[in-house]
Amino acid sequence: MIYMKYDFDSIINRKNTNCLKWDLFDTELPMWVADMDFKVAPEISDEIIKKADESLYGYAVIPDEWYDAYADWWKDYGLEMDKDYLKFANGVMPAIATIIRKLTDENDKILIQTPVYHVFFHVIEDNNREVVENQLMYRNGKYEIDFEDLEEKLAEADVTLMMLCNPHNPIGKIWSRTELKKIADLCAKYDVTIISDEIHCDLTDPDKKYIPFAGISNHDSITTISPTKSFNIAGLNTAAVYIVGDKLKEDVFNALDVEWVSRANIFAINAAIAAYNNGRPWLDELRQYLYDNKKFAADFIKKEIPEIKLTDADATYLLWLDCSDLDISSEEFIKFLNEKTGVLLSAGVDFGKNSDEFLRLNIACPRQLLEKGLKAIKKGVAIYKQI
Repeated sequence: MIYMKYDFDSIINRKNTNCLKWDLFDTELPMWVADMDFKVAPEISDEIIKKADESLYGYAVIPDEWYDAYADWWKDYGLEMDKDYLKFANGVMPAIATIIRKLTDENDKILIQTPVYHVFFHVIEDNNREVVENQLMYRNGKYEIDFEDLEEKLAEADVTLMMLCNPHNPIGKIWSRTELKKIADLCAKYDVTIISDEIHCDLTDPDKKYIPFAGISNHDSITTISPTKSFNIAGLNTAAVYIVGDKLKEDVFNALDVEWVSRANIFAINAAIAAYNNGRPWLDELRQYLYDNKKFAADFIKKEIPEIKLTDADATYLLWLDCSDLDISSEEFIKFLNEKTGVLLSAGVDFGKNSDEFLRLNIACPRQLLEKGLKAIKKGVAIYKQI
């Protein structure tokens, strides 16, 4: 058994703490939104407390230490960042929304690969742009890119932007160097700019590493990165945008400034620096714990809920459950499970029209809660089969 310095087993009562995950819906056990039920690394919380104790909360500037922390962290992934092309953002999705408005016109088409993070749909459609889906191919529990379809879609004259998810949410796939190179080459061929959302990049299985898209091609690209998923600090609104391309940098940086997305609060700055400078030991233990949770869930589902199949995944703490054998829509099924057992998952249909037979399960919680959730799903499936 691997010794753990940090505590991931203690159950924390998050009810009535203004917590989106636990307080938004009437449910006993929320396992839907990508938010972990673990306390933040003490290396981060200590730094925030230290800053708070100064009792000085004025306007902030981004120090050199912030740029250095990001650049040093991504060296581990083989990416030598030019810090002049790195900029603070107060969230990945606010930054992407701003970039969409800057780089595209209303009614332009933006390509995404489905099933994909549901907010991709919202940020495109809420800005009066049109979604174009390159549907991933699902075979024998694995997803692959349909490159023939991708090229056909990119060739459309009014597709000017592609949003990549790397690693991919909700399927938990790390895209290979070969796959990323093919995407980069096609986007260069058809002059399509890429936004690569890499917020889940650190949350890979212990023996796996993701590949930054920015290191693949010199073609114009935008990468959004953040410590928020890796270190469970989403409420601090801290992220960064990294650009490949001089003119693109000028346009995007200007847009982020104009829309005030590049303004930071003092805790967001210090939390990111602390995470990347001092959080590696905590993150390594977290990744091992999540991997063990994944194995526990996979074994339980295989033995106890054979009606549900797991898709292959090597990243994120989100499991993508194939419920096609149950012959019920994902929206109906999550409602049924919550009403009958008190467990709440995410409906697959929210991630694309090709995933209505899937559910997304968040396993970033103490193992005792995970076991409780899995038993609830087992109970729900048994009740449903009796109807």
